[in-house]
Amino acid sequence: MCGIVGYVGQQAALPVVVEALRRMEYRGYDSAGAAILDGAGKVRVEKRAGKLANLEEALGAEGGDAGFPGTTGIGHTRWATHGRPTDRNAHPHVSGDVAIVHNGIIENFAPLRAELENAGVELSSDTDSEVAAHLVARAMAEGETAGDFVASCRAVLSRLEGAFTLVFSHAKHPDVLVAARRSTPLVLGVGEGEMFLGSDVAAFIEHTREAVELGQDNVVVMRADGYEITNFAGEPLEGRTFHIDWDLEAAEKGGYDYFMLKEIAEQPTAVADTLLGKFQDGRIVLDEQRISDQELRDVDKVFIIACGSAYHSGLVAKYAIEHWTRLPCEVEIASEFRYRDPVLDRSTLVVAISQSGETADTLEAVRHAKDQKARVLAVCNTNGSQIPREADAVLYTHAGPEIGVASTKAYLAQITANYLVGLALAQARGTKFPDEVAAEFRQLERMPEAIQKVVDSLEPVREIARELADSKSVLFLGRHVGYPTALEGALKLKELAYMHAEGFPAGELKHGPIALIEEGLPVFVVMPPVEGRGVLHSKLVSNIQEIKARGARTIVIAEEGDEVVKPLSDYFIPIPASTTLLQPLLATIPYQAFAAEVAAARGYDVDKPRNLAKSVTVE
Repeated sequence: MCGIVGYVGQQAALPVVVEALRRMEYRGYDSAGAAILDGAGKVRVEKRAGKLANLEEALGAEGGDAGFPGTTGIGHTRWATHGRPTDRNAHPHVSGDVAIVHNGIIENFAPLRAELENAGVELSSDTDSEVAAHLVARAMAEGETAGDFVASCRAVLSRLEGAFTLVFSHAKHPDVLVAARRSTPLVLGVGEGEMFLGSDVAAFIEHTREAVELGQDNVVVMRADGYEITNFAGEPLEGRTFHIDWDLEAAEKGGYDYFMLKEIAEQPTAVADTLLGKFQDGRIVLDEQRISDQELRDVDKVFIIACGSAYHSGLVAKYAIEHWTRLPCEVEIASEFRYRDPVLDRSTLVVAISQSGETADTLEAVRHAKDQKARVLAVCNTNGSQIPREADAVLYTHAGPEIGVASTKAYLAQITANYLVGLALAQARGTKFPDEVAAEFRQLERMPEAIQKVVDSLEPVREIARELADSKSVLFLGRHVGYPTALEGALKLKELAYMHAEGFPAGELKHGPIALIEEGLPVFVVMPPVEGRGVLHSKLVSNIQEIKARGARTIVIAEEGDEVVKPLSDYFIPIPASTTLLQPLLATIPYQAFAAEVAAARGYDVDKPRNLAKSVTVE
């Protein structure tokens, strides 16, 4: 999500910046803007909500290159986090001679904003980003770093909390850009007498194939003839240099064969970004809340409505919400919800989950819930879309755009957001003490690292997929949260490989599905952690033995070191240890990789499966 670009060199900067933004449109965005330093002490800024074409139209009215002269510039495509997608909230943000662009979230922006307002600074947007521009402008005007642009930038960066990429420019210093990254990506392009910045290499691959990857908490000072990298304290560092041997299409995919593979790899970031800024002053914080804490305390029943993968994320949420809040929770496919006359009133909370925020079935279900006076909380990946606009509260996932039709990173981000909904309810209702809510959130914060371990160890899963690609059918079994994980695994295989696949609660095996078990049939099983759910674990061991007795091939996803189940597995896929409730964030990933590899082995388009659309906007 979001795209950042920067240029210092000999060419007119505006066309370089705009073309770089165009090459990063695939990342998804809701507004765009550019700032050009004219070399005569002025910064020219233009920004517009909506598509890049809106910005280009505005630039054309201003005289294009002639109206925006200069050989240094920055640009941005925004995916809104703080403030709606409007012209005033679009980037770049300006304070006097300083213009900045920003990706990520500045978690401590509220006290910084208050500090600025108390000092008489008038902010012109609703964003967290704008504070960085004003802080640098103030540091340039007073204090130890006065007059020193680079030192002022470093001083401000040291005060910021959160995950961010920032690029700073100054009208009186048109030969230099200062950029920094903490967690969110930033790559430097090294040309002949010119330097480039981009959120990824697609921004500058047309101009140079030589690149430098910036590390965590790195600051780069770039001029047309070179660059230097330091930490926030100004101590010298080395970046990782590399040569880009991809073409543009591959660059947009990060070098992966398919967008879906790239999006699987982005899941640690998607989960981490969804958690950013959601725990402040010891409390879970929603993005938009037009519903009071008292109204949350008055909730006596929760409905979750969604479709497809979002529905499976809701099934996972049911276990967490009921466990943490002791509230009854029902999960319903949105297309069925309003046609069966559900019992709703003002004490009912309806959680609507939609990646696009425009899913027609879910939108109509939301409207039905509102007609019945229920409160609606939206979990959505698209700021400003219809479902969040009609909801009473919103929690945004920050997965960024998904190009692959089959959901991967958006699904894990939805599960993460659903956990936050459960904790917010538990917090409001007092069913968990503040220290317990904090402990659960810290568990969530550790999950991106565990997810990364799974992502880094998927090659054995792909080998299994190539071996089983000719199978006619695959079954998926699980208990507890492993059941919705099984449903998601089966859905991925149906979507991508056009293969018969079914997910079942493992306890139902003897109530019918066991009739499907035959010699050689691949059966996936998700094993719950031994700790805390020993009964579930032993029950699933019995299920696996039943399957093996009938000649099926067992593919078992289990914690590392689970020596009980390993001998019963024809294929054993280890994942890091976690709590039972959080395990879907790990166990789902091998299913995604398996489905993608089977589809590729069968010669199908992994990103664009037949008959499917990314956003379903009709009932």
